Amino acid sequence: MDWLNYHHLHYFWVVAREGSVTRACEVLHLSQPTISGQIRELEKAMKAPLVEKSGRGLALTETGRAVFRYADDIFALGRELMDVVSGRPVGQPVRLRVGVVDILPKLIAHLLIEPALRLPDPVRVVCVEGKLDRLAAELTIHNLDVVLSDTPLPPTVKAKVYTHQLGECGVVVVGVPKLVEAYKAGFPKSLDGAPFLLPTEGTVLRRSLDQWFDAQGVRPLIRGEFEDSAQLKTFGRSGEGVFAVPAAAERDVKRHYGVRRIGRAAGLRERFYAISVERKLKHPAVVAISEQARLRLTAPAGR
Repeated sequence: MDWLNYHHLHYFWVVAREGSVTRACEVLHLSQPTISGQIRELEKAMKAPLVEKSGRGLALTETGRAVFRYADDIFALGRELMDVVSGRPVGQPVRLRVGVVDILPKLIAHLLIEPALRLPDPVRVVCVEGKLDRLAAELTIHNLDVVLSDTPLPPTVKAKVYTHQLGECGVVVVGVPKLVEAYKAGFPKSLDGAPFLLPTEGTVLRRSLDQWFDAQGVRPLIRGEFEDSAQLKTFGRSGEGVFAVPAAAERDVKRHYGVRRIGRAAGLRERFYAISVERKLKHPAVVAISEQARLRLTAPAGR
């Protein structure tokens, strides 16, 4: 069995936390050659480089970031152990590192993550936003616990992860009151020539909307295309056009952006997924997200 030298790990952890060997020397009251030598020994044990030069400082390699995450948990658990045996109060929050695909509506991300914050034991959420392929890569080296997405991981992305469908909901078209008054009657045919704000091409919702427009025989006037869903809604709030949102987020969109429903896009469905390295979800906060997601996504918009 390979044994981990926790002294080496601790020196590496302090260097990674402080951002340089020099600052770690001040914290540990040790010389630079001593700390550098300890990190080299740890790299030999790990059979991989953990740090690399970056300007005047150091940067963690991918392996280094994974080791740092584990070290963070190990030493947090050690501090909790000392608190327990010393009779001091414990209860550090469980950390949930969640990746959110950048095109996922922020209100949906909040809707899905919120149950994790309602657990009896406190949870500290760390949210990272990015492209699905990059977040999947972070998953595989255990920098994230789960990724939330509106699409499964495509087969072109080679990562040993598992996709869990959380649930689905309908799609509604909304707008400011003057646009509701103009386009509600005769919906969806009324959308022909109507000013519309759309997600950028290549997104799941955009493809679905384009197909739906064709099926309804309407051709709206596209007033804007947006990568960021919050920016799209901001333009919608100013009355630049109508826009589509997942029905599960309708109540919050109405409250935050002052819009009302024009109509439901019959036949359109938005699906949402949790992607993890586990075939069966185990992290208590991720389990809470999964268990509550279907109910929250399918609940009436006016709940």
